[in-house]
Amino acid sequence: MQISKQPRHFLTLLDMNPAELRALVARAAELKRIQRAGELHAPLQNKVLAMIFEKSSTRTRVSFEAGMTQLGGAAMFLSPDSTQLGRGEPIEDTARVLSRMVDGIMIRTFDHADIEKFAAHSQVPVINGLTDLCHPCQLLADMQTYAEHRGDISGKTVAWIGDGNNMCHSYMGAARQFDFRLRIACPEGYDPDPQIMDSVGEHSEIVRDPRSAAEGADMVVTDTWISMGQEEERARREQAFAGYMVDRRMMDSAATDALFLHCLPAYRGKEVAAEVIDAPDSVVWDEAENRLHAQKALLEFLLG
Repeated sequence: MQISKQPRHFLTLLDMNPAELRALVARAAELKRIQRAGELHAPLQNKVLAMIFEKSSTRTRVSFEAGMTQLGGAAMFLSPDSTQLGRGEPIEDTARVLSRMVDGIMIRTFDHADIEKFAAHSQVPVINGLTDLCHPCQLLADMQTYAEHRGDISGKTVAWIGDGNNMCHSYMGAARQFDFRLRIACPEGYDPDPQIMDSVGEHSEIVRDPRSAAEGADMVVTDTWISMGQEEERARREQAFAGYMVDRRMMDSAATDALFLHCLPAYRGKEVAAEVIDAPDSVVWDEAENRLHAQKALLEFLLG
């Protein structure tokens, strides 16, 4: 195992420059072609990825585990209940120990400060599989999905409809890094982090009316209104977001070739109408599959 004294981490989209991110998206498309052609590509033989999950997961766990296997390596699932983290071992100590045994570490947790602390004490690359602040791996897949259906997203307009949550924050970072304009439609009291808003400058703006935000947009994106850990707020949130469901009328106001994206899981009749997500031309299933290919490109880049 080769250990770098200064490993590259992927905690937010800003950990890479625009050229690197575009190269990852292009590489993801190539890895997708290689897999579908049945070609063997195993550059990560004998490499091991540790996966720490403090939040439940379907797509993140399966895509990282399958991706490492397809690249010739291995992945191990770790939960707080099955490690000393669950018994109060300091994050710094866990990072120091794990990073001497594996080649990379993926973490899906709540507090973004925890993953920053972990990365600061790790000798190997640390990947953000989702925190309450952002979800950068999903954005790699989303950018790949737009590229394979519509080409370069630079100069386009994207409408974010819903909560100013971790996915919204990552779309704000993507707007800056991939050079598109982001309209954020959210009710008052559910705005994105103001510091992140300031950091992306003119690339993002808040538009209260969701239909105005979607008008003429090249891509319309939403997410669940109730993220993990917010279940007790369900009634209040559903009332606040009434009128923010992406329906056929809203999509019809977007550009004629607009794409609809959702990171899943989706709740039909809440943030999105069934007639939108289940339409024959819906790209959410391509988007979900592309988590595998985009993360393989990321693993190849960081661990290869």
